[in-house]
Order: sequence, then C-alpha cells, then structure tokens
Amino acid sequence: MEIRALVVDDSAIMRKLVMRSLVESKMALFLFTEAKDGQDAVSQFDVENTDMIFVDWNMPNMTGIEMVHEIRARQKRHVPIVMITTESTMARVEEALAAGGVDSYVIKPFTPDVVRQKVEPLLDKMAEAKKAGGSFFSKLAGKLS
Repeated sequence: MEIRALVVDDSAIMRKLVMRSLVESKMALFLFTEAKDGQDAVSQFDVENTDMIFVDWNMPNMTGIEMVHEIRARQKRHVPIVMITTESTMARVEEALAAGGVDSYVIKPFTPDVVRQKVEPLLDKMAEAKKAGGSFFSKLAGKLS
C-alpha cells in the first residue's frame, strides 16, 4: 500500500525521525511531504493527495491541535491524523483524541515499534475500506460532521 503522508513538526530532526520510523516499520510505502508548523501544513494540505498526517502538538504560528481543527473543518473525507508529541498527561491525550479529532497518539520519545502499534490499525482500516470499495474514513467523516 502506498501512503502519502504529511509530517508536521517545527524540528527538522524530529520530522526525519518520524519519517525514518515509518520507513523502517515497512507497513507501507510512505511518500512524505514535510511542513514546519501548523500554518505550513494547512497551506500544503490537499485532501485528494494526503492519506495520513503526523503532527506535533507544540509548534509556533499554529499548534498541532489548532491545525487538526482547521483541517477537520476543511476536509471532504476523513484523513487519519496521528499526534506525535511530548504532551504526555492523560488530560492532553484525552483532549487530542476526544475533542481534538486526532485518530492516534504517540508520546515522544518513541520507537519504531510504538509507531507501528499506533499506525498499523489505521492502515488496516484503510485497506479494508479499499477492498470493500468504500472509504471507512469517508463514512467516519460523515458521522463526525
């Protein structure tokens, strides 16, 4: 499976670590676009050419949560978003998953195995939906609206 992923973090080193972890996971063939903050990500986001987003919480100009809200408001189909952040309190995790619209949550520092555990279920749902001829995430987006 080929996944067009948008990787958003103000640290170029962290973007590279996320991308390397995804490549090493061998879950899919990942094609990456990078963004340096939430504003940059929103300007680059194209629902037709983005299959999944990996985003940090704490960034200048627009935080990851603000970016998620902006993308969720614009999208025509549900694009899975994985937050990869140092925010580790249960309140932050709940905020991101419940009210924030994030599909999965990874706490830094992370290993490729942790990324795999969090991302693989999303990829499985995408593959199942593709086989069924529909889009799990399109249906989910309709329920979220």
